[in-house]
This record gives sequence, structure tokens and C-alpha cells, in this order.
Amino acid sequence: MAASPLHQNLERLVLPFACLYLLIKFIANHHNMQITIGPPFLTINHGSTFMVTDLNGQIDREQFLGIFTDDTRFLSYYSCLLDGRPWMRLRSTTTTYYAARIYLTNPELTTEAGTIPQGALSLTISRTVEGGIHEDLDLTNYSLQPVSFNLEIALRSDFADIYEVQMGKFVRRGCIETRWDKDRSELHTTYNNKDFHRCLIYQLRNYTSEPYYANGRICFEVVLQPGEAWHTCGNFILVVNDRVRKPVHICYDSAVDTEVNLELEQLHRQWVETVTELTVANEEVYRVYKQSVSDLAALRLYDYDLEPDIWIPAAGVPKFVSIFGRDSLIVSLQSTIVHPGFARGALKKLAQLQATVVDHWRDSQPGKILHELRKGELAHFQKIPFTPYYGTADATILYLIVLHETWKWLGDNSLLQEYRETALRCLEWIDNYGDLDGDGFQEYKTLSNMGIENQGWKDSGDAIVYPDGSQVEAPKALCELQGYVFDAWMRMAEVFDALGEGGYASELRTKAAKLQARFEENFWCEDIGFYALALDPQKQPVRTITSNAGHCLWSGIVSPERAASVVENLLQPDMFTGLGIRTLSAKNPAFNPYSYHLGSIWPHDNGIIALGLKRYGFAAEAARVARSIFQAASYFASYRLPEVYSGIEEKPGAFPVPYIEANVPQAWAAGSVFHLLQAIVGLAADAPHNRLYVDLACHIGYRN
Repeated sequence: MAASPLHQNLERLVLPFACLYLLIKFIANHHNMQITIGPPFLTINHGSTFMVTDLNGQIDREQFLGIFTDDTRFLSYYSCLLDGRPWMRLRSTTTTYYAARIYLTNPELTTEAGTIPQGALSLTISRTVEGGIHEDLDLTNYSLQPVSFNLEIALRSDFADIYEVQMGKFVRRGCIETRWDKDRSELHTTYNNKDFHRCLIYQLRNYTSEPYYANGRICFEVVLQPGEAWHTCGNFILVVNDRVRKPVHICYDSAVDTEVNLELEQLHRQWVETVTELTVANEEVYRVYKQSVSDLAALRLYDYDLEPDIWIPAAGVPKFVSIFGRDSLIVSLQSTIVHPGFARGALKKLAQLQATVVDHWRDSQPGKILHELRKGELAHFQKIPFTPYYGTADATILYLIVLHETWKWLGDNSLLQEYRETALRCLEWIDNYGDLDGDGFQEYKTLSNMGIENQGWKDSGDAIVYPDGSQVEAPKALCELQGYVFDAWMRMAEVFDALGEGGYASELRTKAAKLQARFEENFWCEDIGFYALALDPQKQPVRTITSNAGHCLWSGIVSPERAASVVENLLQPDMFTGLGIRTLSAKNPAFNPYSYHLGSIWPHDNGIIALGLKRYGFAAEAARVARSIFQAASYFASYRLPEVYSGIEEKPGAFPVPYIEANVPQAWAAGSVFHLLQAIVGLAADAPHNRLYVDLACHIGYRN
């Protein structure tokens, strides 16, 4: 697909020093001690397949570890032993998104032939993923004596649904059988439950000594002379009914060599080479940008590719390797400045899955855009509603915003024609179902007995609280939902003008103006100088200070006269830590900086807020927020932003702590970097008129 004229001009994006001053100033005052924070696990992924192990390369069933694909855990236990004893880890890391290496050595070991001193042996476990998993085991004897021992590999498979793994509650429904094929040196473990079939094949190849199977373990009798090496390959082949996911059968060294492994690297490299190039004096900003570009490519769901450059990412690894409506749309918005076709994948796939019927079990209504789609055993047998599930109050509205923004960057009017009917159904859903009681505001309340309680982006069960920390009951009318609808109506008015439907465009602008007036009347809280988090079931404002009002700045629904007060509250010490804006004020009794949504910091949240600050003319404040996120990124290994990290105060010796179950990589955490750069530079597209607005003076005026 050819790039639009705007993106031809964006192929090399240069950020001038004047506009980045506040962003790069922190280098001079950067923390004296360099602290690098990495995840406590090794995670590799490609497409729908991923593997998570502990830092020793082992897998414990009781943790969120294993080999997964299509929402099923194929390998739930892995242990590599010598004569029944564990190896000692020296160091381990992921060397690229699809590869990991673990360096191990032996403890002191007494054998029939004598004692092997600690550290005399090395074992290197190297793994790569593409379809299935390829594993290399390499032994070397560094002692001066011959050694002999048993190398043992213990494997177990529970074929648990990913939701059971996440909850730590397992129900066995089908039958598991294990069979060792001596002639082929393969261990087959199968699971059958009616028409749901899964199989894990561990296939050994290129071994130095013959494997055998005993007591639930694959064993090798290893005899090594001084300085001698030993090698074997293991392929984890994943069978999903009639579909077989095999790894690329090349060993680790070739797999990580991009000149050799063209099969695995081709589309990833194509993405990296065609996105907008960034030139900036700040090396750390450059590294964060490059890592974010790579992370998005790493999350590509190849099963849903539409064209080589039209695709959608998984929401995050390890828990969200699937299609998520909100996540796909937010990432599409974030990525408009780096690749023109990225959003096309989300627009097409989500349109194909747009709801057509009322189904309370799945919180579905005609016109609604999905929340989440799953393929595991629980979804297959309708034990959970994610087939797909539609319990999101914002994705349908965001779809309209993405459609407009994509058109503004591509200038392709055929896009509007292609998705006109989808957009009309979204607009009808806003009126007919998004407003539950006809009061003119968007509310949500699940109708499914397994539905999601909170259906905005803060979707954890305890995310929406009163000022006293108590929970707000449904239905809830979140402030940002009103802003999104205002923005969507204004954008769709421009779209329908372009389609020659001026009457409908005028109607949408009138509705938007009335909504803005009602919003001011019902959500503004003069006593706190801030917009209410939500209206509760009694239509009373929830006077809680949260980051949600920052999304209202981004949408443009905020009164210009009240914007300064909103900005001041967002940047007070109870909200702004120096490493980002918290989700909830530290003054709220429910505040917990290590929680998911009650005081933590989300990079994507800050990116949206930064755009809102810039929209209302608060350029220095937008740069301050951007600086804080880039500074936080400098603490994390490889400059890779996690999904969410702790809202603790920045001070000497402190550092941001990733949420205990944070997804890394995570799509909209990576994409937040693009929003932050867009806010700093002030990029606004108008491709239909062949214009790109760049506000180098940091005083851009966005469309209102």
C-alpha cells in the first residue's frame, strides 16, 4: 500500500531542541545511580504463541507460566535436571522478542564415577518461538576429568484454559494421555473433550546420545571427556484440532541472526523499516521510540493479517494475546504518526465482528464493537461469554474517532464509503443502547452474570470509587465517555460533510453542542474545581479526583474557562509523581500505588492527557508529562514501558515498580510514546486537503 503524501513527509521526523527542552532537560538532573528494572520472568512470543518461564527457564504449574497458544496452556511444567538435581542459574535474558537464553552451571554432584565440582559443567538452554517453540540444550565439560550423569527433562501438560491459569482454579473436563514414541523420539501428550482437541508433541532431534523415557521424564545418559560438548534440539509442536503450529527448525544462533532467519524476521523488519523515522538529540528518547516500534511489531497477530502492512496487534503478553476492541483502537490512534495503514486492520476486523443482535450473556447489542475474543476451552463450550464479548462502553465510540483520524491521515475517501454503514450502526448504538435511561449521557451496566463490572478503560472491579474510597454501583456515567461521544459526533459531522450528507452533519454538531452544555451543568464540581469522575445511579456527581478528566481535555468537551483548573489539579503532588500522572489521587482512602487502577500510572493514560493539555494550550505542561514518562522508561530494561507501574513518588533512590501482573510488552504502553511525541511536536493531519500542521512553537490549536 502506498504511503499518503502526509506520511511521505513524515518518513523522517525531526524534533527540534526548542520543542524538546523540557523533555531532555532531565538528563542533567538524572538519577546518579543507574537502576535497571526487568521482569521477573522470561517471556518470548510470536503471533498467538508465547512461552513464559522463570528466570531459570523452568515452569511451575502454580504460576502464570507455560507454553500457550489460542488461549490454552500446552506445557504446564518443565524441569531440566542432572541426576534429579536442579541446575544453578548464572544469567538469563530475552535476546529479542522471540528468543531467550539461559546460562546454567552445576552444583557439586556426587556420581558413581566420583564428585563433579560445582561449576565444572555448563548448560545453555536457548529457545525461539514461531508457531511452536524450538529449544537447544548445549552441555560442556570444563573439568579436567571425564564425567557421566543423567540429563533429565520433566514435562507435564494440563491444557488449562488461560482464564483458569489466571485465576489459579482448574477444572479437569477431558482426558489427557501421554505416549512415548521410541522410534521417532517424540513425546505425545493429547487432550480430548468432545470436539475440543489439543496435543503437545515434544520432538527430539540432532541429539548426541539416544533419549529414553522413564518415570515421566525424558532422559539422556551423558558421558563427556574434558572439554567435550553435547547437544540436542527439542521442538514443541502445538496441535489445535486440525491445525498444527510448528517451530522453524533452525537452532538458536541462526534464528537470532536476522540475515539468516528471513522467514521469522521479514514482516517484522518490513514494519520497522517503513514506520516514521525519528531523529532526536536525546538518545534515551530515541531508544524508547525504537523499542516501542519493535514492541508493536512483536505483538502482531499473524492469524488476523489482512495484508502485509494491514494487521492488528495483541493487547499484551502474556494475558491478553487476543483481539481486544478498545486496545486495538487506542493503539490505532497512537500509531497514526508512525504508519498510515496500521489502523486499517482494526477498522476492518472490528467491523466484521460488530454485534448484530441483543444477547445479554455477551452484553451484546446491535452496532456494538467487541471488547474481547477468546478461543480456549471455556469459550468453545460457552462457559464464558468471550465468544466474542461486548462489555465495553467506549470501544463503539472510539471506533468512530479512529475512522475519522485515519481518514485525516490518509486522505482516502474510499475509507469513509467502506465503513459508512458500520459508522451509522455505531452512532445508532450510542443513541439506542449507550444511553441506558434517556438522560442524554452514556452509562454502562452489565447484563451478563459473568460480565465485566466496569466497562471503561479502567475495567478492574474496584476501579470506580467515591471520595471516601467506597465503590460506585452501576449504572455509571463516566466523564470520559461523554467526552468521547462529543468528539465522535464532531468528527463524524466532518465525515458526513465529506460524504455530501450535510443535513446529518449539522444534526450531529447540534447534538454535540447540547451534550457539551449538559456535561458542564451536570459534571462540573465547583467545590473541587474539577469534573466529576462519573454520575452515580442517583445521577449525583462522584467528586473523586482521577485521571479520567484528562481524557475530557483530549476530547475537547471541557469548557476553555475551566481547563486551567483541571490542569492544575492533574499536576498537583497527589496526582503527579514526577514519573507520570496517577489514576487516582493519593488523598483518596482507596489509594494504593501498587494497584491496577487506584493510584498506579499508565503510560497510555498519560499520552492521552498530554494531547489534551496541548489541545488547550498547555504546551509546557504537556512536555512535563512527556518528560516524566520518558524518564520512567529509562529505568526499565531495554527502555520497554510496561502496561502499568506504581504511582510512588519520585525521589532519590526510588524507582518505578511494574504492576505485579503487568503485561510486557503491551500494545498501548508502547504506543503511548507516539502520543507523547505527537503532543510535543503538535502534529495534526488534514490529508483530505493535503496539509500537515506542525506546531514547532508548541502552541497548536486543535479542531474543536
